[in-house]
Amino acid sequence: MMKKAASASEEKIDWGGRAAEGNFRRTLMKNVHEGLPQPLKEPSKCSMIRGDYVYFHYGCDGQDDRGWGCGYRTVQTMSSWICCNFGGAERKAVPSLPEIQQTLVTVGDKPGSFAGSREWIGTVEGSLVLDLLYEVPSKLVHIRGGAELESVAVQELHRHFEKHGSPAMMGGDRDNSSKGILGVCSGEGGSHLLVLDPHYYGSHLEKEDLQGGGWVSWKRVSSLDQTSFYNLCLPQTAKKTP
Repeated sequence: MMKKAASASEEKIDWGGRAAEGNFRRTLMKNVHEGLPQPLKEPSKCSMIRGDYVYFHYGCDGQDDRGWGCGYRTVQTMSSWICCNFGGAERKAVPSLPEIQQTLVTVGDKPGSFAGSREWIGTVEGSLVLDLLYEVPSKLVHIRGGAELESVAVQELHRHFEKHGSPAMMGGDRDNSSKGILGVCSGEGGSHLLVLDPHYYGSHLEKEDLQGGGWVSWKRVSSLDQTSFYNLCLPQTAKKTP
């Protein structure tokens, strides 16, 4: 039986035989936010990702990383954006989870025992991986929670998407689930973040199913844990993006 070719909304990932096969397809979805309506009818300002990316999530390469791999998957999504938009024959591939761990060991951020472990990573580690693998530095922003979520975080994200257009990474302490941020929309009554959730685990889903399941969705900033601090990792890519 002939395999279905990847469509324009899908990306064929070559893991080089490093990942377990399991029951997972090696074709991942691209640009899964496309088609979602804006959260506000008359926003005063809406800033979005520009260019293509691939949605990476728990188990997408056959490795069961539930409970610890969300940060790695968000880093893979950010890496895919760099590969898609600043690629070429010389571009590096999206790193596997073991390669991300080895990168952090190589740079001296983690001990040798970190490789092969199930230890999670956050925004600081994400910034180190992007810098070492792609020579893309990141701006790290600490948000103390509460009112700073609506003021500092929202304004930083507006500036980031307007200037760079790359996906951002967000994580905290009480709310320690890694999130990809693809956009921010502000208007009367508050702001919304376009959140890409890496915690999906299961077989291949089409874009409409991922949107329907809330794996990519607009979320009110006020719905975030107001008692948690948050960190943003904002890749500082070139100004010119698609």
